[in-house]
Amino acid sequence: MPSLTSLAPAGPTATRSRTTATARRLMAICGTLLAALLCALSVGASSASAHAALTSTDPADGSVVKTAPREVTLNFSEGVLLSGDSVRVLDPKGKRVDTGKTAHVGGKSSTAAAGLHSGLPDGTYTVAWKAVSEDSHPVSGAFTFSIGAPSKTTAKVSTGGESDSTVGTLYGIGRYAAYGGFAALVGGCVFAGLCRSSRPVRKIAVGGWVTVFTATLLLLLLRGPYTDGEGIGGVLDLGRLGDVLSTKPGAALLSRLLLLGATAIFLAVLFGSYTRRTGDAEVDARRRQDLAFGLGFGGTVMAVGLAATWAMAEHASVGLQRQLAMPVDVIHLIAVGVWMGGLASLAVTLWAGEPIERAAVRRFSRLAFGSVVALVVTGLYQSWRQVGSWGALTDTEYGRWLLVKVGLVAVLVGIAAVSRRWTGRLTDATAEAGAEKEAGAEKEAEAESASEAASDAKATTEARAEAGTDAETAAAVKAAQPARTGAADAAIDAPAEAESAEAESAKAESAKAEPAEAEPGEESDDGDPVRAAQLARQRAAKGKATTRRERDADRERSGLRRSVIAETVVAVVLLAVATVLSGTQPGRAETEQAGAAATQPGRDRLNVDPVSVLIPYNTGPKSGRGKAVVMIEPALPGDNALHVFTTDLADRPVDVPEVKLSLTLGSKGIGPLRIPLERLSTGHWSARTVQLPMAGTWQLSLTVRTSDIDQVTETRNVKVAQ
Repeated sequence: MPSLTSLAPAGPTATRSRTTATARRLMAICGTLLAALLCALSVGASSASAHAALTSTDPADGSVVKTAPREVTLNFSEGVLLSGDSVRVLDPKGKRVDTGKTAHVGGKSSTAAAGLHSGLPDGTYTVAWKAVSEDSHPVSGAFTFSIGAPSKTTAKVSTGGESDSTVGTLYGIGRYAAYGGFAALVGGCVFAGLCRSSRPVRKIAVGGWVTVFTATLLLLLLRGPYTDGEGIGGVLDLGRLGDVLSTKPGAALLSRLLLLGATAIFLAVLFGSYTRRTGDAEVDARRRQDLAFGLGFGGTVMAVGLAATWAMAEHASVGLQRQLAMPVDVIHLIAVGVWMGGLASLAVTLWAGEPIERAAVRRFSRLAFGSVVALVVTGLYQSWRQVGSWGALTDTEYGRWLLVKVGLVAVLVGIAAVSRRWTGRLTDATAEAGAEKEAGAEKEAEAESASEAASDAKATTEARAEAGTDAETAAAVKAAQPARTGAADAAIDAPAEAESAEAESAKAESAKAEPAEAEPGEESDDGDPVRAAQLARQRAAKGKATTRRERDADRERSGLRRSVIAETVVAVVLLAVATVLSGTQPGRAETEQAGAAATQPGRDRLNVDPVSVLIPYNTGPKSGRGKAVVMIEPALPGDNALHVFTTDLADRPVDVPEVKLSLTLGSKGIGPLRIPLERLSTGHWSARTVQLPMAGTWQLSLTVRTSDIDQVTETRNVKVAQ
């Protein structure tokens, strides 16, 4: 038996080997880029999780208020989703002092407020908050304020907003798989309906459906642990699903699952009744015409609905012009699906050697061009909306990822231009070859018909000659037999006719039982089923080798196939970048957050204890003796809050007619900086904004006047850290 490898000639094998090696190199590059992107995603996960920026609070971060407020209010740059413990307020000992109820203020989704118990003592209070931004990402933070005067605090808070690393990684993979599956589903269906349907294309579309369904189910189960910062074990808590489904992201995921159920019926019709071929071209065309409008309308509704489940729960649903941004995002996602999913469908069709008409390739080329135009227009609008300024392109993480995406799109468009050139060559260079091939096929068919007609005529002549000879022989025999009566004739002729019928039946069964003739150069199976199976595998291998040989022999189609595969590889990387970008805080929000931090500098200094200096004073008379405590918070370069407390020797607050304070940094020749103090209460003076230009050991000069003529000035050194 000849070996299977001997069925393929050396030339095409070498060409196929080179093509396979090129494909492997492209896949290796794709895998490397994806690994790099995953590493970047894991490194930037913490910064990517903050999408709603805290713009202001009441009381302000680091402020000192005279009396205890009734509630704590937070304002965000975009809407947030709250839970019962979204805002927690802890006293200096770490005990919770809020009422446990968090709500929006005046129905505004960008606010959060928590009520406080009455009668809170003086001291520093810590506010820990967590929420889910309207674009589905968890956010969290903490700040402090003081009542009466700052104090040391032992409160240690965990905001719980940062996701578990395993849960975060799985959630990111699920989001990427959902995007990729959607692109494969939409692109595969569009390609099958408008260009060419085949088994590889059906695998792309159905595989995309399975991927989206599985990824969406995974995201739904991970949603609770992801937003609450719990481990992977939280997936088993199915009771959490009710809370998840009551949120906008949970409702979007559930809607996606329901739409996918309806999409399964659409796939069954598209790859069943619509693409099935019966052999009767007229019947097939009439059936497709009857189904075309319904499939087109239903497919459009399904694609828009699925894309809307992303638009209604992510960046497009918050911020500026959301009524316009969500439809634009739907168009953007569908264009991505048609282009990238169609590329994958064309790539697998060309790779499998499936016959595809030149008109179908040109039709997809026009579809891809229209998709690129839609992507550019909608992408420009989204970039303006999310970035906000030219500086944010380089100063924010979102802007930098956006530049990477733009670069990949430019590369993809360049490769697409090469593919269009190959498509043009395919049309011009292979038209004559296709016509010659069709003409040759027609000639072969005519010759085959003539040969079959001649064979039939010859067989008919021979049959007639045999029939004449048999008739003459029968007449001679009958003439030689003696005469009989009619009854005798019937008795004798009946058995003869029966024997003749039995002989003809046996001959027919023998002809049916004979094995099919082997092809030239192929061995016969001689009725052996094992041998028949081996020959069948050989014929299949030979057919596959012939298909690949014909595929690789067409230079134009080979060039188109390589360029389309390159497009697909870049598209896979581009989709990964888009997934990272959708999970990154928009540049506009990051800029607003930085601006809010600049107006409230203490927010990033929560772990710095204030500097306190005890200064005893004595102006002379007995009533002029006491103590002063000067507190600087946070004692860092920049804005600081300064407080002065005066007490008697028994540590009871006392008022004095006047307190003056100045700061001097002698080593740098700075000062004295006179600090205007405002009396807040008995024995308490304060300055909310004290600008210290640099770190170092500053000399603090405190002047206390206890009467019209009695006063004293004391100096101490104060350390201002870096």
